[in-house]
Amino acid sequence: MNKVKITVLKTTFDKSLAEEYGAEGLTACPMMREGQIFYADYAKPEGLCDEAWKVIYQYVFALAHGSGDGLFYYGDWIRKPGVAICSCNDGLRPVIFKLEATDEKSELDYTPVR
Repeated sequence: MNKVKITVLKTTFDKSLAEEYGAEGLTACPMMREGQIFYADYAKPEGLCDEAWKVIYQYVFALAHGSGDGLFYYGDWIRKPGVAICSCNDGLRPVIFKLEATDEKSELDYTPVR
């Protein structure tokens, strides 16, 4: 298993939807910043939003286990092998992530309980 590089590409804010549905004072995501970089494999990296991880972990897992050699979804989604562009599930202020397969080997940082 290899590590996957996660880059925050963009934080967005849908003003019209927020005005209609959002809580008073809602702004773009306060947890993620454009340009932040994380590395992941089997576990959520420290500092990455829990809700975002729930959405992107399946792509991280696939890339960490070798799906980076080909294209996702028969090549009709992303044109670069080893890359996925995903967003969190916040409909008012989604954060866009770029996931990239790396050649950096992953190592367990704990002792599994048996």
